[in-house]
Amino acid sequence: MGIAYALLAMLCFATNIVITRFAVARLPVEAGFFIVLATNVLFPAALFAAELGVRAAPYAWDWKGAGLFAIGGVIGTFLGRRFLFDAVRILGPSRASVFHSTAPAFALVAAWLLADEILGPFEIGLMAVVWVGLWLTQPRAGSMQALSPEMLRKGMLVGLLTVAGFGFGNVLRGLAMRVWEEAALGTVVASVAALACQFVVTRHWDRIVSQLRGAEPKAIWLYVGCGVFTSLGSIFISLAMTHIEIALAVLVVHTTPLVIFPVSVWLMKNREELTPRTVLGAALVLAGIALLALR
Repeated sequence: MGIAYALLAMLCFATNIVITRFAVARLPVEAGFFIVLATNVLFPAALFAAELGVRAAPYAWDWKGAGLFAIGGVIGTFLGRRFLFDAVRILGPSRASVFHSTAPAFALVAAWLLADEILGPFEIGLMAVVWVGLWLTQPRAGSMQALSPEMLRKGMLVGLLTVAGFGFGNVLRGLAMRVWEEAALGTVVASVAALACQFVVTRHWDRIVSQLRGAEPKAIWLYVGCGVFTSLGSIFISLAMTHIEIALAVLVVHTTPLVIFPVSVWLMKNREELTPRTVLGAALVLAGIALLALR
């Protein structure tokens, strides 16, 4: 069940990536991010209200669980995404995507340090197979020599902070689920914390308000769609962590190239991405996940 939940989370996050490509072309991210975060609060809150009306188990607030969700929201949702945008701006999307695919390695270390989670040689070997597959499916990043030494140092630092944020944020979410199994409400708490941080650091309110007022309805709904799918992804990965190890759940969630790759090739007609290298990478990722599910 854990692998199934993790795959559902991966599909949700992959769908968000596809939608984001269309959303950013119609409305800048600095304004759209507020729409996404607001949806991250309202949509799971509605799901929690509906769940509360039909489930038999009573609801109980847990300060420790809520606190872990909130810290995870600040580190993962707010800082992770913010640093990812900076990494894309400094290093370019291809180099930044290589950094992003290493987040499961940080999750593995964080799960060992914070959750006392130790994987066996078989699981670590399969994770290595999946990591190699993910690396092969990434577009070639090009030479780092195109960047100045200062920009390279800054980009490397931001890239490391990005994957550390996503890795540690997900581990904190997994720890929260161990003491408070409220995936939907926990997602609300994490998103409220991230939204509060975004309000604090935002400076150019006049520009953002102007962008939102001038935005076409289609752009607004695209960002709402991003919020819906990232909320569902957060809920599904939280549920996955109650069935399988945190590091394995994070690894499966980061296999989004399995979806982005065929969408890019067949729907967006980027046939140049269909190479023996990327096909081999996709096969390794699928094989690794299948063996993890059957272990």
